[in-house]
Amino acid sequence: MLNLESRGHLLTEQNNPNSQNLDQLTTLELVDLFNQEDYKTLEAIAQARHPLAQAIDLTSAALGQGGRLFYIGAGTSGRLGVLDAAECPPTFCTPPEWVQGILAGGEAALVKSSEALEDRAEDGAAALAAVEVTEQDVVLGITAGGTTPYVHGAIAEARKRGATTLFLACVPAEQVPIEVDVDIRLLVGPEILAGSTRLKAGTVTKMALNILSTGVMVKLGKVYGNRMIDVSVTNQKLRDRALRILQDLTDLDRPQAADLLNRSGQRVKLALLMHWTQVSPEQGQQLLNQHQGQLRQALQSHSH
Repeated sequence: MLNLESRGHLLTEQNNPNSQNLDQLTTLELVDLFNQEDYKTLEAIAQARHPLAQAIDLTSAALGQGGRLFYIGAGTSGRLGVLDAAECPPTFCTPPEWVQGILAGGEAALVKSSEALEDRAEDGAAALAAVEVTEQDVVLGITAGGTTPYVHGAIAEARKRGATTLFLACVPAEQVPIEVDVDIRLLVGPEILAGSTRLKAGTVTKMALNILSTGVMVKLGKVYGNRMIDVSVTNQKLRDRALRILQDLTDLDRPQAADLLNRSGQRVKLALLMHWTQVSPEQGQQLLNQHQGQLRQALQSHSH
């Protein structure tokens, strides 16, 4: 069992010797100190590169076979999960159920602090039961200090249901051990403002989630080169991006790219396949479906 009485030994709760006189710094010194400390987020990501890569491989395999990815957390950690999940559909045209963020306290907790709700392990378990997590799914528990009962309850429930479990925390494994498939520890050290894990811990969590979700989508064929070829064309900015992708990757001018995009039903990936192979939209979609949406594989199979 976790000892939640005293958390002073946790890395995220310790005092940062570099900011002992925080309230006496000039404004510029304060900004510089933040800048120096934030370098530690890059080091922490580098140290966790193997578990991050493992998490990407397991998650992309699960999603490729009909599974879902759930981020679950409380406070800042949970909000960052919800944010990353919300950004997947417009960026990668994924169905909203593919990547879901679950936050202690629900939607209301996004804008209003509800930190007391993180103390109930049974609520975390109930949240996963409510979305009917199965062995096809992946559950990532996010907790900067590692001890959030809500997250531990969720992970225990996920394991019981046979799901793949990932854990992301900013304390060493020996301080808060947990049984999961992949254990990601992002050790950024004590915060400038002691215990305020929305700072470095929050920053490094956002970085890790960026890497995880983008890496998964690359593996699932949502990217060609470094272009988001499954971009959802839902507003002027995204339509402009779609047209620029088509122009950059083909020899078309803007009116020709617009015509191609319209004929493809606003689907950049299909538009590229149609342009490069001269197939119809229906044939192109069939070809993509045969290759799990992987454009390069569809192109190779057509050229042989």
